[in-house]
Amino acid sequence: MTTPLNPNPTHPAAHVVINPEITPASTAAVDAAITSRRSIRAFLPTPVPREVIEQILTVAARAPSGTNTQPWQVHVLTGAALQALSLDIVAAHDDPAMRASHTKEYDYYPTEWQSPYIDRRRKVGWDLYTLLGIGKADKLRMHAQHGRNYAFFGAPVGLMFTIDRVMQQGSWLDYGMFLQNIMVAARARGLDTCPQAAFTDFHRIIRQHLGLRDEQMLVCGMSMGHADPAAVENSLVTEREPVAGFTRFLA
Repeated sequence: MTTPLNPNPTHPAAHVVINPEITPASTAAVDAAITSRRSIRAFLPTPVPREVIEQILTVAARAPSGTNTQPWQVHVLTGAALQALSLDIVAAHDDPAMRASHTKEYDYYPTEWQSPYIDRRRKVGWDLYTLLGIGKADKLRMHAQHGRNYAFFGAPVGLMFTIDRVMQQGSWLDYGMFLQNIMVAARARGLDTCPQAAFTDFHRIIRQHLGLRDEQMLVCGMSMGHADPAAVENSLVTEREPVAGFTRFLA
């Protein structure tokens, strides 16, 4: 239900309407869900009820998509299914020969890095490793930390996202909005997430476990659950460029 902003029908703003459901409190709640979202890298084993996951996905599905194509496909793993997939990927990650036989599903990052992107990438990496006490020469611990991606960082819920290969770049933009909706809706329910492109390295293993069709392409994975408040890595808060650094206002 909407109400007129100005009751005078001759006023230029007479037909501008506001939604009475939008209040300072509701705005603050949405902003808090967005700004408190972080990539969590250590979860508690506390289960997440299926109905909560379904609620999150129902909300997320309101994401916009070109001509309402809704290109997202979600595969939710818990329990034995999650454990089995994790064990197979970790085994491949830890075996140099097996790891070398796997290739990425697609290029997530640029083939040639430049500033400021490479600088931001390096900083967040070393900020995390510093918290964990991992030095630049400690390749074994770096490998082990990266491998925790494939154990879903201990989360009780793993999500895999696929898209039909026929869909083009615009649908990937739509997909990003859907993924963001999931993470924000999870925060609104006291849950945390970690979106993970690292899974694309092992898309062939994932394809087997999920029984994917040839035309389905892995977009990314995501861990979901309750953050472990005692884990030092969860204290990492990444920096963001101020509005003035990425915006031009033209009038």
